[in-house]
Amino acid sequence: MSKLDVITFGCRLNAYESQVMRREAQAAGLDGLEDGAVLINSCAVTASAVADARAAIRRARRERPDARIIVSGCAAQTEPETFAEMPEVDLVLGNEEKLSTTNYRKLPDFGVNQFEKVRVADIMDVRETASHMVEAIEGRTRAFVQVQNGCDHRCTFCIIPYGRGNSRSVPAGEVVEQIRTLVGNGYREIVLTGVDLTSWGADLPGKPSLGRLVQAILTKVNGLLRLRLSSIDSIEVDDALLEAIGGDERLMPHLHLSLQSGDDMILKRMKRRHSRDDTIRFCENARAARPEIVFGADIIAGFPTETEAMFQRSLDIVKEAGLTHLHVFPFSPRNGTPAARMPQLDRQLVKERASRLRVKGDAALQQHLANQHGSVAQVLVESGGIGRTRQFTPVITEGADQGRLVDMRITGDDGKRLIGQTLAAEHSSSAFQP
Repeated sequence: MSKLDVITFGCRLNAYESQVMRREAQAAGLDGLEDGAVLINSCAVTASAVADARAAIRRARRERPDARIIVSGCAAQTEPETFAEMPEVDLVLGNEEKLSTTNYRKLPDFGVNQFEKVRVADIMDVRETASHMVEAIEGRTRAFVQVQNGCDHRCTFCIIPYGRGNSRSVPAGEVVEQIRTLVGNGYREIVLTGVDLTSWGADLPGKPSLGRLVQAILTKVNGLLRLRLSSIDSIEVDDALLEAIGGDERLMPHLHLSLQSGDDMILKRMKRRHSRDDTIRFCENARAARPEIVFGADIIAGFPTETEAMFQRSLDIVKEAGLTHLHVFPFSPRNGTPAARMPQLDRQLVKERASRLRVKGDAALQQHLANQHGSVAQVLVESGGIGRTRQFTPVITEGADQGRLVDMRITGDDGKRLIGQTLAAEHSSSAFQP
């Protein structure tokens, strides 16, 4: 274990920001402390995510009794007192404060008073998002690039806007320069990340769209082999993004949708902005532009007031929209959100519906895996003998070098991942070392 460790929970944006936290903490000299430090970058999307962060803090204190423990992330932003009350914690930083060297530099002289532990400002006061350029993403072959932060929408189940603030975008020029740097350092794949990615540009002069940003990246970054998008809100997808999906093979044929439900009444009670038909129509249009495209989706099971018939429509949309990669969440009430005040379903029923939805998702994934047997796929090899196809499907890649793009014959699957046999490497130069 190094003297400065970072433990990350949650989304790709958190993974990106953890690299910034490490850099800023190192600049402040925390890796030079005799007993080092542990940075916890927390997630607040569910109550269990907060519990996981608390468990990690207690475990870190047991394993490193004299290290400084600093907690940040969305859970620290939304409920700083929860972590300040923990005797294991030395400092609580908000989502904006965690990105500044100054807040780490003051740590050695920090007091023990519970209230002195907290440096969390009102995230709603933040109006701009800097690119926080990083040159590498430790331990990863895909590099995440933050292009947007925050969210202007107020879905009734979601606490994240209160952890991230209002929507704000990184200017296109800064995004392009960061990607150039990462590609120059050997990354084959770049993933654009944000809290509400498809709202990118709405706060910038001229209100450019995400599609225009994608087109600019593909046009201006020489040597970029793969560009991928993190979760998107399909109702915000613009014509330029659909053009890029259909017109440039470097944009990966996999989109993860912030769907949440397949029933229109539940979508209204969630305060979502799309209907069931909107999602199905979008998938049809994207598939017409790019026939090989596949879709993942976030779906919540057991939202308050959800009837069996409403839940059935969530089950049905898996097939009707052609979803292959599901992230299923049993509804988790978050204090301070409208959904927490709605009539709740029995917890056992919520869990049972989540289980049924996962079974449905597993069946869709297994059909997708079976459809790939005998094909040749381009695979980016990651750590642990696992790679990803262009469609983001995991592949067992024993013997292939991490960081390489290789052509693989798909010989079968293990129910969760494809099994591949290497045919040819991208080129003969040494593999990328992240």
